[in-house]
Formats: sequence, C-alpha cells, structure tokens
Amino acid sequence: MPFVARLSITPVKGSALHHPTRVAVTRNGVLTNRRFYLVDARRRLFNGKQHGPLVQITAEFDEQHERLSLRIPGRELLEGPADEWGEAVVTNFYGRDVAGHLVDGPWSAALSDFVGEPVHLVAADSPGDAVDVHPVTLVSSATIEHLRGVAPGGGVLDHRRFRMLLEVDGCEVHEEDSWAGRCVQVGQTRLRVVGPVPRCVVTNENPDSGIIDFNTLKAIVRYRGELAGDLTTPVAHLPDDGAVIFGMYATVEQPGEISVGDRVELVDAAEVSNR
Repeated sequence: MPFVARLSITPVKGSALHHPTRVAVTRNGVLTNRRFYLVDARRRLFNGKQHGPLVQITAEFDEQHERLSLRIPGRELLEGPADEWGEAVVTNFYGRDVAGHLVDGPWSAALSDFVGEPVHLVAADSPGDAVDVHPVTLVSSATIEHLRGVAPGGGVLDHRRFRMLLEVDGCEVHEEDSWAGRCVQVGQTRLRVVGPVPRCVVTNENPDSGIIDFNTLKAIVRYRGELAGDLTTPVAHLPDDGAVIFGMYATVEQPGEISVGDRVELVDAAEVSNR
C-alpha cells in the first residue's frame, strides 16, 4: 500500500526545504508553504530560476506569532515580525495573478545584499497562493530512484531537486501518473490528481549550493521524451510551457492533516459521492 514517505515545505519560496512529520492541508494547500516570495526591482517574480543560491537560506516562520527568521550565509540570524506590510503588489505566477504586499523590516535589504541586486520580500495576501500552479505536488520515491538509476551520474539526484510537497513510497515507477483525474485519500485529506508537473532549471541546481551541477532536465527528456500532452491546465499557463514533466499536481477536495506514514489510497467516484 502506498504511503507518505516525506513532506517538504518552505516558508519563503526558493529557500531551503523543511521536512515536517505532519502538515495541515486546506483547500488552498499548506498555508505556511511558500507564505512569502521575492520580487525584483520591477516587481517580477524572483526565485531559484533567477538565483539558485537562495536554497542556502534557511527560513523559519512562526505562524501563530507572525514572526519570520532568516539564516543567510555569512550573516547574523535575522528575525522579527512579518506582519508589517507596505506597498501592495500583484505578481504574475505563470499567467496567474497573485496579490501581496511588500514586508516592511530588514528583510529586503539583507536579501538584496545576498543576491547582489535589489529584491523585495512579499507576503501573499491569501496564504497558499504563492505556489506555481496547484496547491499540492506529489511524486513517488520509485520514480525518483528510477531517474537516479537510468541517468549517467544520476546518483546526485535526490528528492530535494524536485521540491515536491508529498513523496509517496510503495508505488511502481510513475504509478502516480496513472492517478490523473482520480481522487486519492491521504490521511484525513482527499486530493484530486490533476496532471503532470512541468520542470524547470531549478532541478539542474545542487539543492545545497544552488549551483547548476547536473542536467536533470536533459536526463528526464532522454528517457521520457517531451510529454506535455494531456495536461488539464493549458500548457501556456505552466512554467516553461510544460515541456519536461516529472511528478503530479493535485487540488484539495477535502482538507485535513497529512502525516508521514499515512496511507495513500485511490478513492473511486462512487465512494467519494457516498462520503
């Protein structure tokens, strides 16, 4: 029986991942996941595609007290309130507008110094909005291990390259692809699997340093081909036109908690209607 092997979240988009043992999932996803994101001086989305070394930053967010901390290499710990907002901004997330506000405080200056150009920390007005397309992403451990095995030098490929919310063990290779259009019960939470996740240059970056050290995109295309077909979301609205896919998107039909070790069960239409 498939089960949840790992959960991965981060409060600041592009920063180092955390692996909690339990998350609360709303219809808008995990509200502390990607609670904040960065924009450049022109208020355009700025993430690991523009500056891979963002993964060297460890962010912690205390949701109850609205306090953020950032551990930036070579600098003292930065911490303080994250609920003091300034300028309103609207950011284009691959064809989808996300409303937010610049976060007042020392954040933007410290991040700009680390990045080497002006950037600003933004809090999404609606927690959960600052994900690329859909609120949940998932992939199986078998799929990751398969890629590691078929790609020359693929031993460097670990789960962090793909930055997925859920990693599921106990599946066959790419079994999760066959769940498209179906419901899965994960712990207390019911998800509807939507379609494939398009991959970008971030998968080429070392998850510790953020420096490109492997052509993960080429490795995926080598054995899968360009498989953007059958996406339920228009390809034009997906990162990098959805040409290289790995893992699956899902929406939330029934909110609840998900914990490491929870079973992942396909739920047929009749069973869903009777719940």
